[in-house]
Amino acid sequence: MHPSLIAAERLSPAFHLPTGLPDNPGLGHLLLCQDRLLDAFTLASQIPSQHLFLADFPGVHRESLFKALAQAAPVPPRELVARRHEAGTQLVWETARQGEHGSLAREHGFFTVLGHQIKRADLLGNMVEDSNGKAQYRPGALASYPYIFICVEALYRREGLWQVLLDVLDKGYYRVGKDMNIPLQSTIILVGSALQYSELRAHDSSFSRHFPLLGEMAHELNLTVKSEKEYGLWLKALAHEGGYQLDDSAMAPLFNFAARECEHQQRLSLSGQDLVQLFAQAAVYGRSGRLDANAIDKAIKQLTRRHNSSERFSAQSFDDSFINLPTDGEMIGQINGLTVIDSVDYAYGEPARITATVHYGDGEVADIERKSELGGNIHAKGMMILSACLYRIFGRDAPLHLNANIVFEQSYQEIDGDSASLAEYCCLMSAIAEQPIKQSLAVTGALDQFGNVQAIGGVNEKIEGFFNLCERRGLTGEQGVIIPRANMLQLNLDKKVIDAVSKGLFHIYQVAHMDEAVEMLMALPAGKADEEHNFPENTLYGLVQTRLDKLAGDEPLDEPEGFFASLLAKWPFSRA
Repeated sequence: MHPSLIAAERLSPAFHLPTGLPDNPGLGHLLLCQDRLLDAFTLASQIPSQHLFLADFPGVHRESLFKALAQAAPVPPRELVARRHEAGTQLVWETARQGEHGSLAREHGFFTVLGHQIKRADLLGNMVEDSNGKAQYRPGALASYPYIFICVEALYRREGLWQVLLDVLDKGYYRVGKDMNIPLQSTIILVGSALQYSELRAHDSSFSRHFPLLGEMAHELNLTVKSEKEYGLWLKALAHEGGYQLDDSAMAPLFNFAARECEHQQRLSLSGQDLVQLFAQAAVYGRSGRLDANAIDKAIKQLTRRHNSSERFSAQSFDDSFINLPTDGEMIGQINGLTVIDSVDYAYGEPARITATVHYGDGEVADIERKSELGGNIHAKGMMILSACLYRIFGRDAPLHLNANIVFEQSYQEIDGDSASLAEYCCLMSAIAEQPIKQSLAVTGALDQFGNVQAIGGVNEKIEGFFNLCERRGLTGEQGVIIPRANMLQLNLDKKVIDAVSKGLFHIYQVAHMDEAVEMLMALPAGKADEEHNFPENTLYGLVQTRLDKLAGDEPLDEPEGFFASLLAKWPFSRA
């Protein structure tokens, strides 16, 4: 096992970008990767008693999605007419005919969307007086469209309307006025989150009966299944719906932006709302409805600039030395960890100085963050796993006689997550062995009990956070970051980071095991235990074992002899 330097060409995704695609490829391309949803929608359109719950996600461009779905399962326009029977007059829905022939209502569109403040009349319609004072039916959504998309949150705010809707679905018709029973002919599509679907299904039996079909949206495209051309057509269709055209040069920044949103080199985001908003901003910056790479790049850059005020304030604190974090030299029991500050609209990386001290004790590795109630549950779990790694290697046959304290220095807010457990382990090894750690390197990674380094989140933000600090102080060619090998597919770094790596001014290393990290940080082999679980003296773990033995009293401590001890040593009867 050896740490591996990551080449610059592996620090961002490589795409086979499509060219020459039509500006208007058609609405059908907006349903890319939505096979499950389309199947459920088709069933709902053909089974009158089974309606659909559409589980979407934040960032969906609902208007274009609903339009594409309605076009995928078109319904001929229908009209509501009165037919006389022996039992009386009955209202029925028939295929619409041309001309005036006394229909009470007529479908005049493929779909409608009900949200925000829904009223009973919006859904069912109501009776109004015409100019002659006669009562006349004014159709609502149920008598005007074959597909009705209703926002679940809007129904939550109108509990009475939810009961009205369930009553209509139970009876198969709804009453307007005193004696006007209108048969239901529309397909109802409730729109909300997967969590809302689970809550409704668990707590409302009527919901399960009337909405058995779940159409859950895919939020990203997998490039091992779909192609770059298909995604390019999706982008083109999305841009056309917004009134824009994409130049071939715009594909590169859009593909990188979409991959960065997914934190994966082989995944592309399907968050259409975010992209439509970006298109509008790029059109303003580029002063044209035809968007090229320069316009898209400017829009992405300005988007970041509008949201990164916290990151700029953080950088100022480092630059003014309010936060102490060295990026050169060596220190015992101190390491540079990497954290992510994540808000609703923006995330950025911030380095953190982690320190460890050890002393004689009962074997406790104390998490100061947890004791001060600044550490979350997952961080506490990571510390427990770190302790398990320590005991697995050095405490197999006897308890450890040391106590250790580990802390994030100058941290005044809650810390959570286990991505610092590798850095904390390396820091602890340094403190016990009294071996210095290179401060030019920062570390991130989560450990399991066997010392394997596992993937972490926010790898791009973490790398860029440490790089930005080093760049402001001046790149020396010694600085770099150690990341888990499992995060290789998540790399999608800023161009300036890739350029610095290409020139040898900054380095990014991948590790699969904690021993690889400690060897790089302390320039010593970790060491392998023999059959008696002893490590060679000239290794890091050998030094750790020696220190632990001293703390346990198995070896004499290097302390000067007292007066009486030296006197007794001179007397003959005191010798063995």
